[in-house]
Amino acid sequence: MNVHNMMEDLVTAEVNALYDQVKQANSPWLTCDCKNCRLDTISYVLNRIPPKYVVSGRGVTHSNEIFADHQLIADISAVAMDGIRIISSTKRPFHTLPREDCEVHKEENPHYNFPTFAGTILDGSTFEPISGARILLKLDGKPVDMVDMTWANPTQTFLSTKGAFTFWAKSIPAEKTGESRKFEFEIEVDVEGYEKTYNYFELPIISDPTVKTELNTACSVKIRDIVLFKREIFDEDKKEEKSEK
Repeated sequence: MNVHNMMEDLVTAEVNALYDQVKQANSPWLTCDCKNCRLDTISYVLNRIPPKYVVSGRGVTHSNEIFADHQLIADISAVAMDGIRIISSTKRPFHTLPREDCEVHKEENPHYNFPTFAGTILDGSTFEPISGARILLKLDGKPVDMVDMTWANPTQTFLSTKGAFTFWAKSIPAEKTGESRKFEFEIEVDVEGYEKTYNYFELPIISDPTVKTELNTACSVKIRDIVLFKREIFDEDKKEEKSEK
């Protein structure tokens, strides 16, 4: 038996039940109850409650006490209602798409599987994170396809994520397993008031027998911090160069 978080079962059941109740009551603030919004709410709740892991039948037996804990269920319901309201007011662009468009599909043939790419956009004068930056990942001069619709390219930085951004590129077919290839990526960063910046990096990949469908956060490539300077600084530097000449 694999390690399993019993809270996933409890939270999933509670969130779905609450969505059904709110929908049945025709609450005006519920703008969507699609599967993607429900999953976002489930994730919201799970990130705010302690997990309860089991690895054996004995653990499952003890879990009956968890499902009988009325205070715990009440707490989960309260967090879930907050989550439903928040998700309803901040729906993601892909929320109405079929769930299959938001999942990585298994393919039983050799592929180059990419790790996630993570980086941060900083102000060159203050080294503070920059929000509102548009980041585009390219390969061979073209925008890179992501694994599914839940990953955006271009993506954007936000104040809440402190200038951080992530990509997970879609797997590329290979001729055979164990084949090595070097990929040359380009990152284009554009934000209002700053000089447009380009960043380049190479990544050698060995092809796998199949497409990897599960995210492994331990397998991630940290891109060096991308530092931007305001246009006014560049303009001043150019003026100084001209005056020196």
